[in-house]
Amino acid sequence: MKMIIGGAYQGKIRCACEYFGFRESEMVNGSICDFEEVFAARCIKSYHKLISRLLAEGVDPVAFTEKLCEANKDVVIIMDEIGCGIVPVEKAERLRREATGRCGCIIAEKSDTVIRVICGIPSFIKGAPPQV
Repeated sequence: MKMIIGGAYQGKIRCACEYFGFRESEMVNGSICDFEEVFAARCIKSYHKLISRLLAEGVDPVAFTEKLCEANKDVVIIMDEIGCGIVPVEKAERLRREATGRCGCIIAEKSDTVIRVICGIPSFIKGAPPQV
């Protein structure tokens, strides 16, 4: 499993394409995909949005993420960092951020490679760049 994380519009998708050979059209989109689709996906983008959708449907995103990590050990997961900045006033938004953070920790722990992308520059915080 591999994880790519960073702020919005920082180059995470391009990083996945360059390092792991994906085309964006091949990626499952967490914003709109069927929940079960991720268990067979090679790459999932916008996983943070999938977490929001799970919460809205009453599905425990932490349990879902643990199940995903066991069932699809070769997936590349791309998600935005959303925990920085001002703490939201709305309780639901705080819960969403907490769930996203917990899921990110699970994914990072299970991943052999974790890449943080800032301003289009990937930093390997776990693992090493693939040999070309």
